[in-house]
Amino acid sequence: MLRLPRLGDSALIVVLLLPLAVALPRLGGLSGPPELWLTWVGRVTGILGLAMMLLAGLVSCRVPGFDRPFGGLARLWRLHHWLGFAAFILIMVHVLALGLAAVPASLDAAVATLFPPPSQGAIWLGWLAWVAMVVFLAPTFDFFGKPHYQRWKRLHLVSAVALLFGLWHALLLAGEAWPWWLLGIAGLGAIAWRKGVAPQRRHPYRIEQVVSLARGVVELVLRPEGSGIRHAVGQFVYLTPLDERLAAGRGEEHPYTIASAPSDSRLRIGIKDLGDASHALQTVMPETRVLIEGPYGEFFERRFPQRDMLWLGGGIGITPFVAGARNLGAGSVPDVHVHLFYLANNPDRAYYRQEFCEIAARVEGFAYTQHYHRDHGPLTEAFLREHRPDFAEREIYLCGPPGMNAYLQRLLIEQGIPAARIHSEVFDFL
Repeated sequence: MLRLPRLGDSALIVVLLLPLAVALPRLGGLSGPPELWLTWVGRVTGILGLAMMLLAGLVSCRVPGFDRPFGGLARLWRLHHWLGFAAFILIMVHVLALGLAAVPASLDAAVATLFPPPSQGAIWLGWLAWVAMVVFLAPTFDFFGKPHYQRWKRLHLVSAVALLFGLWHALLLAGEAWPWWLLGIAGLGAIAWRKGVAPQRRHPYRIEQVVSLARGVVELVLRPEGSGIRHAVGQFVYLTPLDERLAAGRGEEHPYTIASAPSDSRLRIGIKDLGDASHALQTVMPETRVLIEGPYGEFFERRFPQRDMLWLGGGIGITPFVAGARNLGAGSVPDVHVHLFYLANNPDRAYYRQEFCEIAARVEGFAYTQHYHRDHGPLTEAFLREHRPDFAEREIYLCGPPGMNAYLQRLLIEQGIPAARIHSEVFDFL
């Protein structure tokens, strides 16, 4: 089954095509000698490339709730990445096509088209935008290894320079400027919000308790200093610790899934030692002040709410299911039956096993099965069918390490389960 376009996707397509629709009457047709249609291709790819750049800036605003029409922040961020990559490719085609269009006249004419005298400032603004875009995108191609998370986020400021020069380039050359003013205000305004306004609107919390769940895994219990945030099951937040004693991560924001039920007066976040910042938080002191931004995501969105649910969680990816189980345990009445399979290497790594067992014992609509890799190997279709014979008929949610997610998706699709009924979430440079 194909997924229907989301409302946010449709809106992006309309806005993306707006500058092209306005410019098309002036661009002519594709008939005539090759240099004419190469010029047409060059102009169209330039318009679409810059529009994609500005839309990539727009969708980076990260306003809570803005991500929901796009299917959550993780999916919105993937759109952001693809818009940026596609914009780069289109702009390269734009430059190449316009240069080739001038070749029939002479090679000197082609060079002069791309590298005119300094007085042709509009063209050189385009080159400055291209250079800034290369500087910004180069680390994402892993030329120098995986980029450092926080340095990569700060490098996003270079993208604002690319957008500014690209917009200036278009305004000087476009016949109709108003679409570019509209997109420019939206794209650059979103970056200004993200870097300037949004950090001032984070919610202050205090760490009330640090609960050790296993070696290298803790759950932070956070007490709001004000009204705090309101969240749904399966959402996540950005946490910024302010403790000067931390060995790493002070003042840095990182995404973590909320493990508490929406009705809980405390915000609970499970954190596994997976990097410098998360390692430092393993020993953070109570009463440390932190800032919370969010919530984001809609992991438990369902297109077929009449279907029972199957949850497959492992590693620290178990946290959205902890929130879901706690919500049921707090008295939320399930409208469908839920069966959780907790995938862990061994009992020591099943951090929330006992709590899941207790909730399953008292909540009629919640079932729980433990799977240990040490005893059973990777999860199999036979194990699923033994413990939940109707698993293939359910709406399926999975969350865990990327390798586990990829394996489970292959396993489920091999059973004929449509991809539209398999929901997963991975934080990858959010």
